[in-house]
Amino acid sequence: MSARQQAKQVVLDYFAALEGADPGDTVAAIEAHTTTGYSFRGVHPFNELSSTERVASTVWNPLTQSFTSLQRRQDIFMAGPNLIDGDMWVTSMGTLLGLFDQPWLGIQPTGKIVLIPYCEFHRVADNRITQTALWLDIVSVMKQSGYNPFGMQTGAEIINPAPKTADGVLLSAQDEQASQQTLDLIMAMCNDLVGDGMESGDDVLQKTWHDDMLWFGPSGIGATYTIERYQKQHQGPFNAGLRDIEFNGHILEHAEGNYGGWFGWPNLRMKQGDGFLGMPASDTPTEMRVVDIYRRDGDKLAENWIFIDFLHYLKLLGVDVLGRYAEINSAAR
Repeated sequence: MSARQQAKQVVLDYFAALEGADPGDTVAAIEAHTTTGYSFRGVHPFNELSSTERVASTVWNPLTQSFTSLQRRQDIFMAGPNLIDGDMWVTSMGTLLGLFDQPWLGIQPTGKIVLIPYCEFHRVADNRITQTALWLDIVSVMKQSGYNPFGMQTGAEIINPAPKTADGVLLSAQDEQASQQTLDLIMAMCNDLVGDGMESGDDVLQKTWHDDMLWFGPSGIGATYTIERYQKQHQGPFNAGLRDIEFNGHILEHAEGNYGGWFGWPNLRMKQGDGFLGMPASDTPTEMRVVDIYRRDGDKLAENWIFIDFLHYLKLLGVDVLGRYAEINSAAR
């Protein structure tokens, strides 16, 4: 079995153990599949955690207690060595589905199905997980519960779908040449974007993107379709609203088959500038922790799924989204 396939099996076994664990057994389930010194990165308010006990009590137990019969629904599952240092990582992306029966992070339950968009990364070495990074779209959960923390977004508010080709869960080994082609393409696209000051024009985008590209942004920005609408509904407002955007690099860059992606911690640093996400202008510096996952179709990119830790971004600007929600909810009672 190849290193990619071994790493996938380690993570699949970990997922199965987590899903089958009662709250009192979560720590043991995590420890059975992780190394001593295991570390965890998560969106705000989880941030960086350095013990299995904290990961269980802060992240997984509250999720399973708040969302009855929580299940993982994977849309993309892949593995590959990190272009940066050669370490093996596994990526899982999709939604967590459950009945929202108890408050979560102060968000009031609906008693109905909620879909939590997620993307999760695991570094695997010696058949153990050494690091995890987890993005959850908390803003989407807030909106599904009836509260919108931002102003009007520029893209469509949807629960982002699986790949059009329905082939994103890569349980079997993929062609290495195809994997390299995907990695080369997404890095060329990244270099174009960074080299163009995060403001790639149509001619630049058309080098690496299909004209009918699908860009599935996080709740707060939303999804858009075609290069022309992407420019109008995301890239234009993003660059108009923000100032002094600096690329900070990635923690992971990898690909398998027709899929690839990365995350950073943070990827971007900037100032609020003239205003973004409906927030007022500000010269206060802040940053974005961003995930990008891509599907390649032939020699160009066709689909892109994005996660951004907006609660962290706004916290650095002095805006506590969860705290504001708690105040509004308390006043309404």
